[in-house]
Amino acid sequence: MPSRRTFMTRLAGAAVAAPALNATAVRRLLAAETVAGTRSAAALADDEDYWGQVQRAFDADRTVTNLNNGGVSPAPSHVLEAMIRDLRFSNEIPVEHMWGVLEPRIEVIRRELALDFGCDPEELAIVRNASEANETMILGLDLAKGDEIIVTTQNYPRMLTTWEQRERRDGIVLKRITAPVNASDAEIVRRYREAITPRTKAIEVMHISFLTGQIFPVAEIVRLGREKGIPVFVDGAHAYAHFPFTRDSLGCDYYGTSLHKWLHAPIGTGFLYVRRERIPGLWPLMGADKSQDANIRKYEEIGTHPAANHNAIGLALAFHRSIGAERKWRRLRWLTQRWATPLRQQSARVKLHTPIDDDRSGAIALVQVEGLDTGKLREWLWGRHRIFTVLIKHPDFEGLRVTPSIYTTRDEVDRFAELMGLAARKGLSA
Repeated sequence: MPSRRTFMTRLAGAAVAAPALNATAVRRLLAAETVAGTRSAAALADDEDYWGQVQRAFDADRTVTNLNNGGVSPAPSHVLEAMIRDLRFSNEIPVEHMWGVLEPRIEVIRRELALDFGCDPEELAIVRNASEANETMILGLDLAKGDEIIVTTQNYPRMLTTWEQRERRDGIVLKRITAPVNASDAEIVRRYREAITPRTKAIEVMHISFLTGQIFPVAEIVRLGREKGIPVFVDGAHAYAHFPFTRDSLGCDYYGTSLHKWLHAPIGTGFLYVRRERIPGLWPLMGADKSQDANIRKYEEIGTHPAANHNAIGLALAFHRSIGAERKWRRLRWLTQRWATPLRQQSARVKLHTPIDDDRSGAIALVQVEGLDTGKLREWLWGRHRIFTVLIKHPDFEGLRVTPSIYTTRDEVDRFAELMGLAARKGLSA
């Protein structure tokens, strides 16, 4: 069992500024670590004493159950407090406090995120969300009429809309491939490979589907692109801090993500990674001076913005590291399997469009009850039982997207499974 000194030393080494963690946050983290002891991440996945301490770091309203943490997740209380503190400080004299005192601290955030992601700080830009990061990639690439881009029909709508604008404006060709639910990694890679032609100039791949929660074989697709000399843009909106990986495990040259989902950073935070030698060839969204052509900071030229949001990333990252990426993922998988496995066993009408039985998924799962109107099921869960899920209607599948988080309790997912089973047996009048 770690001592307080050992734990704080480790936390200080992981954190941007451990002293900024308030006393309550430190107590929660230390109490959780004391419960954990030397047990493995898998052994801790169902330990309610450990996760109860983590849950108390959030000001969650337990009169409702939020199962849409894939959209945007709340930040721990101490992270929110730090952002508000800096907003107040900025407001006293913004030109000095915001620009002069707080904004330079972005370099510390850049360094710590880069350390966690496994890249050089000079390859990582702090942006506002995954959409900004991904649109920088999509709009920043030089393309000519007739150039082909490969995406899937599951890619995020805003990214598809951006590519479609380039179709209208530049005359490029957008090739959409289907990725069947629960398809094997080999099948997905095969579909990408068969879509490549001599005109293919870029591939965009989701790290994890925002619709079904299936983790895609990104490393294999990146290797395929490199073999063919094709850049691969990775949309990691739902991946970073959700499950363990690094830049080198993917081998990617481009990566965009949000930090207000699984890192639990303030809303409006994300990062864009571009391998150093690729920076000069990718234009920024907003104009930057020629002297910045090879500078990752050209992607941060967005005009006046609050420093408080991106500086609070540091505390969220410290919180994430104190838990550990492997522990978090194992807990998230356990929560998903906790509701999905018995529910699937109860009724043949329950269909899961997510591979929950292996490591190709985490917290996001898509469930359908055949014979029930999915939209009405979603309304019944929220209107009558105060359980929030997301209605997904795709041309190839539909269901409720269910996304617990580390502050979600066992009782909450059990209640969800109970109600879904009731609906499958007796309908929505029950």
